[in-house]
Amino acid sequence: MFTFNFEGGASVISVWLVWILVFAVLFALNEVTRRSKVAGFTAFVILPIVLSALWFTVLRDTTYTDWFHLVKVYSSTAGCIGFWCIRHLHGKSKKTGRQWHLYNNRIALCFPPLILAINICEAVARDIEIGANYVNGGFLADEAMYVVGGAWNYMNGAAGIINIITITGWFGICIRKITKKDKSQDMLWPDMMWFWIVAYDIWNFAYTYNCLPGHAWYCGFALLLAPTVCAFTIGKGAWLQHRAQTLALWCMFAQTFPAFIDKGRFAVSSTYNTTALTIWSFAALVANVSVLVFMIYKIVKTKRNPYAGELYVDMKGYKVVKALAKN
Repeated sequence: MFTFNFEGGASVISVWLVWILVFAVLFALNEVTRRSKVAGFTAFVILPIVLSALWFTVLRDTTYTDWFHLVKVYSSTAGCIGFWCIRHLHGKSKKTGRQWHLYNNRIALCFPPLILAINICEAVARDIEIGANYVNGGFLADEAMYVVGGAWNYMNGAAGIINIITITGWFGICIRKITKKDKSQDMLWPDMMWFWIVAYDIWNFAYTYNCLPGHAWYCGFALLLAPTVCAFTIGKGAWLQHRAQTLALWCMFAQTFPAFIDKGRFAVSSTYNTTALTIWSFAALVANVSVLVFMIYKIVKTKRNPYAGELYVDMKGYKVVKALAKN
């Protein structure tokens, strides 16, 4: 599946050690930015402004300038800003004198699924673009990255669309209660169950392997694993927040130091094996169809509307996350 840059002096062990370092740094930075309101504001508001000035001036000849990378870095950062506001913005009404919190606003709660769906749509569009234009292989415009298009792109594009359809229960988004061990006030999404997250991860890995083959080792493997591990351990129920933060941090790093994943001694490229491309995209399609079938089963059984309310309220995973929320 992957080819290590042995000519640059790297070894299998050294590449794995760098992968572990990338995973650990992403995990650690997510912990810092989720637990500290100031750190979160600095990382996702101030830092992108400073870096943007550099990308379009002194770094304009080395950074990514194609539409996809720019949209990805700014959309993921926008997600982080929006989630930060939902978690922390509050005030007092001048008319009633009552305290208000943004997380109680149903319109505001439409933002997380919207930004998530937009990010998935960006990737689906990229899959379809490559499937249509690079059937015989070729280098992407403005990038020194070779891609091979085929049926796998369309399978994975379909998986991404299904992944959007199976996003449920966003009006149940809530905030984690403050405890001695955790003062993060994470944005919890109880109805976002583990099987949806796994289906998303398989789809997104297939997407990176299809469309960003030279980056898939890090952004399709380490980057996906970091928020998932956090969501299944110390940051339960807040996968989308973890995903947005780690993605934004990685995108800002990749925009600033593109040589690390493109030309450095620890760069890892794809073997472009069409069997592997097909298997991963087929697995993504099967996983997401399975989630869709289960969602339909739950709708029929419970008579619940997954887009107007929550669907998985009777499941253990839902109850565990809900118990962490503020009353």
